Formats: sequence, C-alpha cells, structure tokens
Amino acid sequence: MVLNLTPLIDIVFLLLVFFMLTAHFIEEERIDIQLPKASSSEPLEDSKYVTVTLTPDGQLLVDGSVTELTDLTEVLRGALHSPGKSFVRLKGDQQADFGKAVQVIDAARLAGAEALDIQTEKP
Repeated sequence: MVLNLTPLIDIVFLLLVFFMLTAHFIEEERIDIQLPKASSSEPLEDSKYVTVTLTPDGQLLVDGSVTELTDLTEVLRGALHSPGKSFVRLKGDQQADFGKAVQVIDAARLAGAEALDIQTEKP
C-alpha cells in the first residue's frame, strides 16, 4: 500500500502562502540618540516601564509613538494603566533641551508614575 502525499504537500504549501501573505513585517523606526554616560548605570527590566524618548530636535515619543508635550500627561496616564506598567523611563539625547526633560518629569509625576528613571549608558 502506497500513501499518496500530494494532497498533504498541497495543503502545506497553501498554508505557507497564506501565512506569508497575512504576516505583517513591520520595521520600527530607529531614532538616533546619544545617551548620556553614567558609571552607576545598571540594566533594568523593560516590561515594567513606559519609555519616553526625547530626541535632539525636541520631539517626544511615548513607547515609540510621537506625542505632543501638551498631551503628554494624558498619554502617560493611559500608558501607566496598562497591566504591569507603573514606572516611566526617560531616554533622552545628551544634546536634548533640559527644560523639556523637566517638563517630562513633571508630566510623569502628574500621571501617577511610581518612579522615574533616566536611561544612561556606561562609559
């Protein structure tokens, strides 16, 4: 008795084509920032943090989405209500505006963040 594998191979190829056509291959935008250096920096778990990125040109991103400074408190309040998120991490370029960084810290406090960390890298 010979088992005919042709229908099985056809189904496997159809499934392969289906998954290839429906898969979303999203490439995230890479933002080039130069983190400030600190010898006391240590790695932390990312899943608990809402990341606020401050670019050198003053643009704000909350977990990768562009946000205006006027809406930052509300966006952070919504992001902090996600399950497991209770901290804010400020990730800013060393050339970024210090005044804007202070405004981000203030917005994080108003949004109810338990703590705020400033991301750095070891020298």
